[in-house]
Amino acid sequence: MNKNRLVGVGVASTITLALALSACSGDTPEATDDGSPEGAEITLWLAGGDTPDELREYLKTTFEAENPGSTLTIEQQEWGDLVTSLTTALPDAENTPDVVEVGNTQSPTFTTVGAFLDISDMYDELGGDKLLPSFVEVGAAEGKNYALPYYFGSRYMFYRADLWSAAGLTVPTTLAEFGDSVAKLKTDTQSGLAMGGQDWRNGISWVFANGGELAVEDGGEWTSTLSDPKTIAGLEQWQAVYQNASNVPSTERDVAYWDFLNDGTDATPPAAATIMAPGWARWSIGDLVTNDEGEEVRDGMVDATKFDIFALPGVDGGVAPVFAGGSNIAISAQSQQPELAKNLLRIIFSEEYQTMLGENGLGPANSDYTSALGDDKFAQTMIETAQASKLTPAAPGWAALEGQFVYEELFQKIADGGDVAALAAEYDEKITPILNTGS
Repeated sequence: MNKNRLVGVGVASTITLALALSACSGDTPEATDDGSPEGAEITLWLAGGDTPDELREYLKTTFEAENPGSTLTIEQQEWGDLVTSLTTALPDAENTPDVVEVGNTQSPTFTTVGAFLDISDMYDELGGDKLLPSFVEVGAAEGKNYALPYYFGSRYMFYRADLWSAAGLTVPTTLAEFGDSVAKLKTDTQSGLAMGGQDWRNGISWVFANGGELAVEDGGEWTSTLSDPKTIAGLEQWQAVYQNASNVPSTERDVAYWDFLNDGTDATPPAAATIMAPGWARWSIGDLVTNDEGEEVRDGMVDATKFDIFALPGVDGGVAPVFAGGSNIAISAQSQQPELAKNLLRIIFSEEYQTMLGENGLGPANSDYTSALGDDKFAQTMIETAQASKLTPAAPGWAALEGQFVYEELFQKIADGGDVAALAAEYDEKITPILNTGS
């Protein structure tokens, strides 16, 4: 999901050195007479709480049933500490997790330095061309597969249908029409579109929609392309939308925008007529109801006359490319039980588990099983926007770039009314070295 991932400068070089020092330290796992691996314990690191307990239990019981004498330990790592934890643990053959979940934007940092096992020989078996291409791309290096998609999410627009209707507005069909509509909905106490000025993960959708790119690669070298005319056009369009439609301060990012949407015309916290969020935000939106445990929760947008959704439209109609959220999954190159780790991947990419992901609102990695998401408007919009989605560049230093909050700084300056072309040139010079070296 598109989460805020932190990483220190020099991660790639740290991992490379540590892997080189430990390259010969692992023991070769033994095999039984029939060629299957000997029983052993393996560890799976899952990031955050996105994988429900039901799915975790399924992985554990299924793995142990299919691999007699083996056990699966699942440990949760928090997103904010994940890259630091992986940087320390992956090179350590004695303590490395065997299988790890990693954010899609973090994958290149590890795939490009040999931290993950080459699983190219499993690519077709685990789904092949049916796997989400953009996630496969960021998990690959030099034509080999090191990390494959785990699940996806996608961003779309949640809106107060009652407020739009009262203003005489209908669902927009172009990006310009969207900008005009949310500007009309802005008041002193209500954002037409609630978006913080540092919120580049939502903001880059305007860049992608205008045909722009954040960076390009040529001959192994990455170059920031903020100064490309198409990228500038997207940034200028986003600047206008922010200034004309949002009351959220330019210093804000990763805000719980659904709180603004739920409050509607109530000014505390600042209200909103529209927000942009991943599909799973649905369960934080709606009227308050009491669940079976006696807790007050949101009803998931039961009242369609009050709460509704639509895909961000493109420049000329259709669906705009949005930044996809989600994770990849990989095997540590230092795992002492690689065959057992591969057996766990076979379970994760099985029809049963992929279906369970969809039934729990997480986009299955394999397109054959996206029907498990359901056929309501939420599922269809999620699939539609995911198919048009894009990821950030698969550059070695991307995670370091995120860790330095460079785009947050840039987008805040744009939100505050800075000259987009001048800022683009300035930040191209700053970003290009980081993309390639992480510093």
